[in-house]
Amino acid sequence: MTTITAPRPTVQGSRHRSYVVTDAITMLRRNLLHMIRYPGLSVFTIVGPVVILLMFVFVFGGTLGAGLPGVDSAGGRAAYLAYVMPGILAITIAGTAGGTATTVSMDMTEGITARFRTMAISRAAVLAGHVLGNTIQAIIAVALVLGVGVLIGFRPTATPIEWLATFGLIALIAFAITWIAVGMGMQAKSVETASNLPLLLVLLPFLGSGFVPTESMPAGLQWFAEYQPFTPIVETLRGLLLGTPLGWNAVLAVGWCVVITVIGYAWSMIIYERKSVRS
Repeated sequence: MTTITAPRPTVQGSRHRSYVVTDAITMLRRNLLHMIRYPGLSVFTIVGPVVILLMFVFVFGGTLGAGLPGVDSAGGRAAYLAYVMPGILAITIAGTAGGTATTVSMDMTEGITARFRTMAISRAAVLAGHVLGNTIQAIIAVALVLGVGVLIGFRPTATPIEWLATFGLIALIAFAITWIAVGMGMQAKSVETASNLPLLLVLLPFLGSGFVPTESMPAGLQWFAEYQPFTPIVETLRGLLLGTPLGWNAVLAVGWCVVITVIGYAWSMIIYERKSVRS
């Protein structure tokens, strides 16, 4: 009797994990198709950072670059392009949260999520589809924005291993930000509200070391800039791409990503269990 029943939990557990993975792939395919059919959200995540990049480099770059340590006025714009590019990449990642929050809110308000609850679909897979889809979208957006930066003169010095670490960190950041965006989309009472909430995430790189050194800020803002999540993230991207000292920034960046992921996942699952039962 024991020898017959003992393997069953393992088999059932294996089947359950298989169903979760299969359902997650199905939901990922759905979200990728949604991204293709509604390209406006995807285009905005690329066009917005590119416009900011061009404006800051070609309008303010000469002046802001000349104020960087060890840079003269002649090389100000080129130096500022190198300095600001990691901040632009951080904004690109944060900007993808708006599309995720919007699509999640649409699924919630239109009753699609509640309909999924009545079907033989893993609950975890419903949210996993959004998270994985947005992470892929963020990596594509970052690659395109980085390409624009190279076209206008950005010259990274990263080795192949540093490039691999860069895109690994970008994927980790996108994964973490997406879980927060999923929670925002579920928490919002309307699609309009959901599209506005992630703007708070886009502002954080501006209030860190993404555009100017934190040492140039007033005392109170400098304290906030040095201890908010995006400053070590930007400094790590800057170190990997341009060879500036990393210090503890890489550890802090990964730590912040883990913390944000845990908070976002817990928040999203709590709201999902509470709200998705509504018809």
